Amino acid sequence: MAITIKDVAKAANVAPSTVSRVISDSRHISEKTKKKVRQVMNELGYHTNLNARGLVQQSTKTLGVVLKYSESDAWKLGNLFVSEVLQGISAHCQQHGYSIMITTGSTEEEIYKDVGRMVQGKQVDGIIVLYAKKNDKVVPFLLEKAIPFSVVGKPMERMNEIMFVDNDNMQAAKDATEFLIHRNHSRIGFIGDNPTFQVIQDRVEGYYKALEEHGIRRDASYVKFVHTPEEEGAVVEEFLIMEAKPTALVISTPLQGVGVLKALHKRGVHVPDEISLVVFNKTLITEMSIPVLTSIDTEAFQLGYEASRGVVELINNPDTFKRSVIIPAKIEPRESHRKLTKDNSSVINVTME
Repeated sequence: MAITIKDVAKAANVAPSTVSRVISDSRHISEKTKKKVRQVMNELGYHTNLNARGLVQQSTKTLGVVLKYSESDAWKLGNLFVSEVLQGISAHCQQHGYSIMITTGSTEEEIYKDVGRMVQGKQVDGIIVLYAKKNDKVVPFLLEKAIPFSVVGKPMERMNEIMFVDNDNMQAAKDATEFLIHRNHSRIGFIGDNPTFQVIQDRVEGYYKALEEHGIRRDASYVKFVHTPEEEGAVVEEFLIMEAKPTALVISTPLQGVGVLKALHKRGVHVPDEISLVVFNKTLITEMSIPVLTSIDTEAFQLGYEASRGVVELINNPDTFKRSVIIPAKIEPRESHRKLTKDNSSVINVTME
């Protein structure tokens, strides 16, 4: 026989109405009571009839997740950073009885249409957008439709109207560049992906800021953008034929980091003996590479968790203040960097640090 709300209420020693409020994640019920009731629900094997609840409450208990458009299917499918963000979202959703629905479009226009179907078809209660981008159509559409949503990344406009979660990417890139400067590197290159995304713009600015504060001339030829894995080899080649080759690179994604590592190896350039690498986003792939990549840990799981928490708060209380949450990033020193000799002209007699 199916377990009912009354059965849960009796076992938890609370009123049936309290169980109903726990199921709807009411802010009027304490976290202690919610935890107790949910534990009883799990023990008894009670499962909410989402279809029935949705008809009564006009709620789907589903969040839509809008993936970042990538020019490369290889990067999109292998993006472990996004995977960890999704794990954070899923962890929070599981705690609060939500499911997730992910966009499947391969182009910006297809993704926009996916979001339109989610919203217009009332398939979701709220949306999490996993990027902030110049000339984006999704965020203005969500603002127009007044649906609860949050953004992973710093919005490029109307920030006071948007709940968002991010790292301080400018400071993180500055820290990564200074990490190398403090190890006697002055010819430092930067590799990023699509520069129309706010995260890349912030990281480039942080990179330049570090150079300028340490008296190193800003040189645009040391900044390269890569849109597909096929371009990584060409960008590495461009760096290697420079008269003043970079002795270190700051790289904006883990997959690009591994791609650059592979391209360097193919050309007989040894990391870190001949060039140092620092890569954004500590993931499984950066920890499994040879050498293990020195990385900036952006706490991807926490980014997803906080984004989900923000949008659920907006669903339950539309008047919630549209706040920003900044998750600290930190450098994780591994094996892909070296300290140069003072003259910075060679990597002979270098030491690990």
